[in-house]
Amino acid sequence: MTTLRTPGPTIGVVGGGQLGRMLAEAAAPLGVEVIVLDPTPDCPAALVARDQIVADFDDEAGIRELAARADVLTFEIELADQEVLNRVSEDSGTPVHPDPATLETIHDKLVQKRELEDAGVPVPPFREVEDADDIRAAIDDYGAPVMLKARTGGYDGRGNVPVESKDEADDALESVAGPAMVESFVDFEREVSVIAVKGDDEIATFPIGENVHVDEILRETIVPARSSEAVEERAREVAADVLEVMEGRGVYGIELFEAADGDVLLNEIAPRPHNSGHWTIEGAQSSQFEQHVRAVLGWPLAATDLRSPTVMTNLLADVNEEREAELGDLDRILETPGATLHWYGKRQARPLRKMGHVTVTREDASREELLETARELEDAVSFRS
Repeated sequence: MTTLRTPGPTIGVVGGGQLGRMLAEAAAPLGVEVIVLDPTPDCPAALVARDQIVADFDDEAGIRELAARADVLTFEIELADQEVLNRVSEDSGTPVHPDPATLETIHDKLVQKRELEDAGVPVPPFREVEDADDIRAAIDDYGAPVMLKARTGGYDGRGNVPVESKDEADDALESVAGPAMVESFVDFEREVSVIAVKGDDEIATFPIGENVHVDEILRETIVPARSSEAVEERAREVAADVLEVMEGRGVYGIELFEAADGDVLLNEIAPRPHNSGHWTIEGAQSSQFEQHVRAVLGWPLAATDLRSPTVMTNLLADVNEEREAELGDLDRILETPGATLHWYGKRQARPLRKMGHVTVTREDASREELLETARELEDAVSFRS
């Protein structure tokens, strides 16, 4: 039986960016406290979390301090070190969710794809890359273009390089600058994602979202996705199969391709709340962040039903070089019915850095109308003087 007292349970979070910030916002109404560990003083989560430990994501002394002050550890960034988390958890008795073994799988995209393929999860054809000849061989087998991916460290499109011809193979591999893999290019109708939750002997999935990327960076999420019921059902089945492979409780952002032939293929997995799930804060009966809090604590999960059609648009820094973060012309967003602004509190704007997002929800509006409104609102604001 779940009980509460004051102070309530404490979650220690490795990472204090916008995900940690929204996690702390969701934890507070449940009586749950959050302490974050992040190397940036006054990180985005610091304003709303109970406390911040200033230390690198793999700093063992800092993580030991975090474990000593928390009932459970989790992470909001894959740069957390799974070996350090394992040692600290074993020594302190503080559990980690999702399990560090899941981080080990996720860290290396090639390992991730191999484990998922072995489990029967549908993935695009792929292979390891040791030299440029492997890329050229992939083009022979899969056709051009192919997608070259850094096996570790890539996010927001970084480390993903489309290769249009064999002549580009050497330059593409040099740009990745590290261990790589190559995938066939998927002829997809749209990119979709399932925010799935693995609880204590239960799972839950939110309605699937349709994602719009530009230059490999997520710009918008549309919910419900403009997909058929058959595709939605298949996406949920694939998500459930993915959760069977993942170890430990928590939220998993599962990115998928809806292929032109109606098939559903896995793209990538994030073992944490995901940008494509931000719409849940206003658009669903519970948010992905509340669900993550419940899951890592072993509490019952909440309902994931859709409240109304929803569109989320990211606010990316439209600057050419780093500068102090200042977002202007906000009145249009603040005056629009059904629009909600989320500001992440980052002090510096860098080109295409995610600085916030806007959610638009209205029960009497179509997805196309909401998308048009969201784009107008995003266009109305700027980080430029």
